[in-house]
Amino acid sequence: MDQQEKRPDSPRKETTPQAPAPAAASRRKGKFIIALGVVVVIAGIVLARWQPWNKAPSGGNAAAAAGARMRHGGPGAMGNMPQPVSVATAKAGDMPIVITALGTVTPLADITVRTQLSGTLQDVYFQEGQMVKKGDVLAQIDPRPYQISLANAEGQLARDEALLATARLDLKRYQTLLSQDSIASQQVDTQASLVKQYEGTVKSDQASVDTYKLDLTYARITAPVSGRVGLRQVDPGNYVTPGDTNGIVVLTQLEPISVIFTTSEDNLPPIMKQLRAGTKMPVTAYDRSNTTMLEAGSLQTIDNQIDTTTGTVKLRASFTNHEQALFPNQFVNARLLVDTIHDAVIVPTSAVLNGSQGQYVYVAKPDNTVTVRLVKVGPVDAERTSIASGLAVGERVVTDGSDRLREGAKITIPAGHPQHAKAASGAAGASGASWAGAASGARHGHRHASQTPAQ
Repeated sequence: MDQQEKRPDSPRKETTPQAPAPAAASRRKGKFIIALGVVVVIAGIVLARWQPWNKAPSGGNAAAAAGARMRHGGPGAMGNMPQPVSVATAKAGDMPIVITALGTVTPLADITVRTQLSGTLQDVYFQEGQMVKKGDVLAQIDPRPYQISLANAEGQLARDEALLATARLDLKRYQTLLSQDSIASQQVDTQASLVKQYEGTVKSDQASVDTYKLDLTYARITAPVSGRVGLRQVDPGNYVTPGDTNGIVVLTQLEPISVIFTTSEDNLPPIMKQLRAGTKMPVTAYDRSNTTMLEAGSLQTIDNQIDTTTGTVKLRASFTNHEQALFPNQFVNARLLVDTIHDAVIVPTSAVLNGSQGQYVYVAKPDNTVTVRLVKVGPVDAERTSIASGLAVGERVVTDGSDRLREGAKITIPAGHPQHAKAASGAAGASGASWAGAASGARHGHRHASQTPAQ
């Protein structure tokens, strides 16, 4: 009995339910997936904040890392590659000092032709828009009323002249009788007074004759100056008077013609200096787009006072206008050549850039790198700019491709781009109309207004 009690119980196979096993495994798998997701999220946050790929390698690995970026096109690849640019050589030349202003073509004579007497407009002898010369007959007023008045005045003059002649003969007789003491002296004095009255009457009659002759001259309306007639304001058959507002036609002188433009009072000293010296300053008129030259002339005169509201003064330039390229009241760009700077350092205008510290250029060094050079700009002539200081003749400046440059950047000059600026050649810049480019001072169309030169 005791052995049977100490003996362990004989194994019995207990039947375990099989259904709960898959549910437990599914719960464990779900927990594992959740934990794995949390770990991935935490690792992503750490990597996003740390960014080990942006850390600069230390020590000797820096060069290798930079080389790898160069080979694989990393962020520093474009910055270290030589940049293709175009360069030009600064040259010495003549730089004109030009004042550019907007002007108005103003005729020297703009006349409204009116009749000087009343009458019927009989004929018109011009065509609208016709060029006429001084003295040409433009219109004819009916002269018959004035011809009749002239004949009447001439008759009155003849009658009074005959009376004057008779009175003079009588006076001569009376003087003879008075010398013989045959008549009283009072009768002689009365006759002398009568002669003077007739003389006055004859003069008055002569004035009337001259007046009617002048009226007949006024009946033929002639051109006071040479020029072009405009549109006809009145047709033949109308009764015209000197008080008509529109007149008969407007006559405008075209040759020569003038352009009136204004300039700042700051430009007066050099202009007055040239005028006092008797220098004939050239003026060139360009169209509104400032691209096509219309006519070349010279400065004629300057106004006698400054406009206090604008601080400007008016100038008048005269042009022969044989080609009639200038039309009255036309807006033009007037370019006045004040003086010329000789042996100036000249570069293309595109080489001069603007930055926060002023105007500068990229100078190309012999080792094919660039350096930033602050410059002081002088007068500008369209595509050419003079450098007052900061650049020497013979130095090369970048004219194109400076967008990607910085201090010390490497450059390459393509074979197709010349290294000498044709625009910088200023030998013939001050002759003809090509000298006129822009106002004296700094007025540049540079592209890099926000770029700051490195120091």
